Amino acid sequence: MSKTILSGVVMFCVLAFVIGFPERTFADSGPVAHWPLTDDARDSSPNGRHAENHGVVFDTPAPDGRRAARFDGKSAFLEVPGTLAPAFGAADFTVSVDLFVEEPLDDAPGDILSCYDPDRRQGLNLGLASYSGVGNSQPNYRNLYFGIDNGQLEAQWTDCGRPGNAVMVFGFAVHEGALYAGTCEPQEGAAGHVYRYEGEGRWADCGSPDRSNAIGALAVCGGRLYAGASRYDTTGSAMAASPNTTPGGKVYRYEGGKEWTCCGALENPETGQAATLGGLGVYQGALHATTLKQEGFGLYRYAGGTRWDYCGHPGRRVLNPCVFNGALYMVSYDAPGGPFRYDGKRFAYAGASIDPPIQQDYSLAVYGGLLHVSTWPAAQVYRMNQDGVWSLLGKPGEELETMGMMLHNGKLYTGTLPSARVYRLDANGTWTPIGQVLDASDNKYRRAWSMALYQGRLFCGTLPSGRVFSIEAGRNATCDRALGAGWQRITAVRRKDRLLLYTGGTQTASSAAFEPGAYDLGAGMPFRIGFGAGDYFNGWLRDLRVYSRALSEEELRGL
Repeated sequence: MSKTILSGVVMFCVLAFVIGFPERTFADSGPVAHWPLTDDARDSSPNGRHAENHGVVFDTPAPDGRRAARFDGKSAFLEVPGTLAPAFGAADFTVSVDLFVEEPLDDAPGDILSCYDPDRRQGLNLGLASYSGVGNSQPNYRNLYFGIDNGQLEAQWTDCGRPGNAVMVFGFAVHEGALYAGTCEPQEGAAGHVYRYEGEGRWADCGSPDRSNAIGALAVCGGRLYAGASRYDTTGSAMAASPNTTPGGKVYRYEGGKEWTCCGALENPETGQAATLGGLGVYQGALHATTLKQEGFGLYRYAGGTRWDYCGHPGRRVLNPCVFNGALYMVSYDAPGGPFRYDGKRFAYAGASIDPPIQQDYSLAVYGGLLHVSTWPAAQVYRMNQDGVWSLLGKPGEELETMGMMLHNGKLYTGTLPSARVYRLDANGTWTPIGQVLDASDNKYRRAWSMALYQGRLFCGTLPSGRVFSIEAGRNATCDRALGAGWQRITAVRRKDRLLLYTGGTQTASSAAFEPGAYDLGAGMPFRIGFGAGDYFNGWLRDLRVYSRALSEEELRGL
């Protein structure tokens, strides 16, 4: 090779190194931000995106004995100011982090990170959905979710069909990649069923565990699906009385197909034997149950086999258990309503500061790191501040009752009675109606009762039509299986027209396709680690990286 040609090759290589090749520049080859999170909140990339520390601890060894950032699930987080935060815009990107969430846990795992403006509904959200107290059920348990938005929302709800002969979808549970629904079927000779969603309006019958007229609650605990049988008084929803008066009050475990194993009845010497089921939820690794009516009322903890340990009661019925900051919170249908707090040993009334007083409360949700409760008879929603005092957050329209509440892609939603609509909480306590009325029957009371997050969409079950609807805000990918215990490498990727989720280098979820130009995530918003629209993260994080491109499958496996 001549000296002239050799000099040209050398010069080309130098220019390529400095200027960059067309498909991957030198600046883009590595992370645009990298927080090792072993000793402090400093960014080790050349960009100096150092985070401000708000209570995160670095001197407590992680469960593997190595250093990591410990987040307490209550108030600790890291924040990169908007002037330094990565600008995601409309381009591809990758976010990857090692995390450890204890199991069992006496709290929800919370959000991993966010760069999101709730007023504009713009940005990204990444976290673990563990939602309990959503009506009577625990619809999501340790389900990884990744969402982006730029003020996008489907105009109407999609009709996902009617499970069996349901007049009410009492609750949902996401389990092993599928969505399950528990129904009230009060007709002569009928009974409550559990159904599995098959897509496009189809529901597979998973059997009727009990001869009572309703499956009043669903929850996943220890990798198994549980259902609570109940006798539902349909006259309470202005419907004809059910000819099926068979008592419920038993809990069943799903064995596959249409097979169920009875796990015992809720009963105790103090209040008797339950005929109804008022809620299921997981607290400190154990399944807990409550009753709907007075018979057998109180809180129970599952002890295996057919045995339930009675945990007592606070003098009123308690329902719909929700885990929050180390305690189990429950609503009450007895005036002046709840909520009540249970710490594993004793009850305490937590609703004394609610003003004006309520008669009943229905659902609990954690939003912005604070507990929220829905109520009757004025449909107000209240927020419990960090000092334990409740603040009024307005009410949706002219409704009488707010019911199931759910977080979806950075915003809080609630269903209502009597119009069976879903509303979104916006700035200054404004509640915005979403899509159409979900039940157009002529019944006096129409309910948008139950909710779940599944396949990136918000699902809602109704009364008296017994139909299920879904809608999506922005674009979302959800891993519809519970994240396992131990250290996990979690990666969220925006690649062209899809969102992708990876666990340990293996793809576990994908969003529906979208128009990339419609999702400009903007810039200048704070980048929060360990805190998002839902809750503070409870666990350890290490080796957080942000790339301004979509990493390849090979690179993801290398991480």
